[in-house]
Amino acid sequence: MYRITPEKAGICSANVQKFIEFLEKNQLSTHDVILSRGNDIFFEAYWEPFRPDFLHRMYSVSKSFVSLAIGFLEQEGKLDLDSAVWEHFPEELKNQTDENMKQTTIRHMLMMSTAKPGQGWFTARTDDRVRFYFENDCPWSRPSGTVFEYDSTGSFVLAALVERITGQKFMDYLRGKLFDKIGVSKEAHCLTCPGGHSWGDSAVLCTPMDLWKVARFVMNKGSWNGRQILNREYLELATTKQIDNDHWQTVDYNTQGYGYQFWMTYQNAFAFVGMGSQYAVCVPDKDLIMVINGDNQGKEIAGKLIFDSFFELIVNTAADEALPEDENAKARQEALAAATADLKLAFAQGSFKSACAEKVNDVTYKMAPNPMGITQMRLHFEKEGGTLFYTNAQGDKQLHFGLGCNAFGSFPQEGYSDQVGSVYAPGHFYKCAASAAWTEENKLFIKVQIIDDYFGNLSIVMGFRDDLLGVYMCKCAEDFLDEYTGFASGTASFC
Repeated sequence: MYRITPEKAGICSANVQKFIEFLEKNQLSTHDVILSRGNDIFFEAYWEPFRPDFLHRMYSVSKSFVSLAIGFLEQEGKLDLDSAVWEHFPEELKNQTDENMKQTTIRHMLMMSTAKPGQGWFTARTDDRVRFYFENDCPWSRPSGTVFEYDSTGSFVLAALVERITGQKFMDYLRGKLFDKIGVSKEAHCLTCPGGHSWGDSAVLCTPMDLWKVARFVMNKGSWNGRQILNREYLELATTKQIDNDHWQTVDYNTQGYGYQFWMTYQNAFAFVGMGSQYAVCVPDKDLIMVINGDNQGKEIAGKLIFDSFFELIVNTAADEALPEDENAKARQEALAAATADLKLAFAQGSFKSACAEKVNDVTYKMAPNPMGITQMRLHFEKEGGTLFYTNAQGDKQLHFGLGCNAFGSFPQEGYSDQVGSVYAPGHFYKCAASAAWTEENKLFIKVQIIDDYFGNLSIVMGFRDDLLGVYMCKCAEDFLDEYTGFASGTASFC
């Protein structure tokens, strides 16, 4: 792997700059971007506070890692893709009467064509997620292998299957089979679920470069430095369309078909896809890879913006040969370097000053009963930021925010999941970035981004009129921030 200029890769530096500026213009919350052609990296950037060694939560990109583990097991002759999944979980399935579920094969599960939709394990607070999957009592089902329906829980079961067969955590199994051979960082790991199983459908943590290496390995069809490590035939099937997933005939970036835990996309390309904008997009026909990570949960258009702009500005403009490294190219490269030298995590947009700030500064608002259980709120402003003080069921809280920038600290709610998903963790707090801006003269918007082993975002809107306060809170996060959803009203207390 070498670092080269975009021009040497056949890409105009100006187009790379346009791509990054497009992400910024659309206010996407981007954490990192890596662009490569062949084995060479021609662009790499990180948005403060993210850095190259940060172990980034990859969400459903994890599913593609699980697919690789299944491929290695097949290569070793330890499983047959056309065998029924239940054969490996007879005890967990003993009370299941649905024949469609019993006939689900490993291949069907890889293709997201299982018999039943998954159950909500977060709300169930189950003590064993594998057993919970096989005890699915939904009265409706369909023959497995017939229809695509995204089934994250099935991917989790595939990871549990790897662990049942190998007696190892699935990431440890991949460590010996793959990771050490291609240089994946030793710290890469996966969070767990109740029952002790790896959270294989959603919780791999690794560096962006780790993801790039795995993507490069897959695009090489299982070869690394001339050595065939994983069966080429398996990866050819895994990364090509095995089932149609365009039920609405939208012909979009994510409706081009599905393989074995890989998404098909434009121009015969395939992608590792994770919630919130975790992507590794592989374009074999142009030998291009894009790795991008961020947290755009709640911004449904983010995926389309990223894919469409990548293909328009990078893929479709890529020349077959290197571009001239002349003075014009050097000027474009310098402009790209300057434009991306000081990238910062997205923050609240609007005005950073308002006459209203002085009026409401340090005013305590007594809150009427509300879904958040908040009894009082107060804002304190300083030169470049401020603090939101509030009281909820856990007691007195403080959230520090920046004006025109992010303030980094801990989100004040205690006990959200740590290493085991859905399990309360006393004394545990998530790292966060918080920023604020005035979107109207009397309306303050606070943007909170959780930037930990878990990602999520929270919007807090505070509108002021006379002595009254109106509040709206909305969260986008998988299994936390539930205490911060709804409307509230308050009245200034001057005593």
